[in-house]
Amino acid sequence: MNGPLRGLYAITPEDTAAQTSAPDKALPDQVLLGQVAAAIAGGARLVQYRDKSGPGRHRHARAAALVQLCQTLGVPLIVNDDLELALAVGAAGVHLGRDDADPAAARARLGADAIIGVSCYDSLDLAEAAKQAGADYVAFGSFFPSAVKPHAVRPALDLLTRARARLAIPLVAIGGITPQNAGLLIAAGADMLAVITGIFAAPDITAAARAYCRLFDTGARPREHSR
Repeated sequence: MNGPLRGLYAITPEDTAAQTSAPDKALPDQVLLGQVAAAIAGGARLVQYRDKSGPGRHRHARAAALVQLCQTLGVPLIVNDDLELALAVGAAGVHLGRDDADPAAARARLGADAIIGVSCYDSLDLAEAAKQAGADYVAFGSFFPSAVKPHAVRPALDLLTRARARLAIPLVAIGGITPQNAGLLIAAGADMLAVITGIFAAPDITAAARAYCRLFDTGARPREHSR
C-alpha cells in the first residue's frame, strides 16, 4: 500500500447476523462488495477477508471479487488464516493466527512485497518472534468485549505501550473497538484499529468508517516503521 500501515483496518463480517434477521444465510456477495466499498469510501486503509466456515469454492470466488474491488480502489486486501487462498487470488497478503503458517513460510510463498500480519493476542513474546520471522505488523486483542470473539483474552492497554517501545513495526488493536474507546488505543500506541461490527453493522458504513478515521486525523502524528 502507499504510505505506512496506519488507520482503519476493516475486517469483513462472516455472515448476516449483524445485518439482517436471517443469521443462517451467507452474506450475498454483492452486498459484501458494496459494504467493503462503503468502508473504503469512509477511509479504510486495509481490508481483511475473514471467512472461517464457508465452502472452499465460495470463499475463492468471494476473495477474488474482493481483491479486484480493492485493487480498483487502491486498498490492499488481506486474507485471514488461509495462505493458499491468498496466493490463489493474488491478495496483497495474509493474516496468520496461532495455528496458521509461520510468517517466514508465508513470506517465502507470497514474496517480499506481501503484507503479512500475525495475531499475538496478549503476548509481547509472540509479537517479537513474529517480527523476527518477518511480519509486517502484529495484532493484539481483544481489548474490549467482543461479540465476534466473546472468550478472547483481554490484554491491558499498556501492552501497546510496551510493544511500541520494543517493536519497530505497526501495531494493530482489535476487539470491541468503538469510536468512543478507540482513542485510548491510539494514545497507547496502536497504529491501526481492526474493526468488524463497528463498521459493517452500522446503518451508514461510510459514516461509521469516517468516525474511526477522524481519530487518527486528530491524534498523534503518524509513526514511521521499517519492514
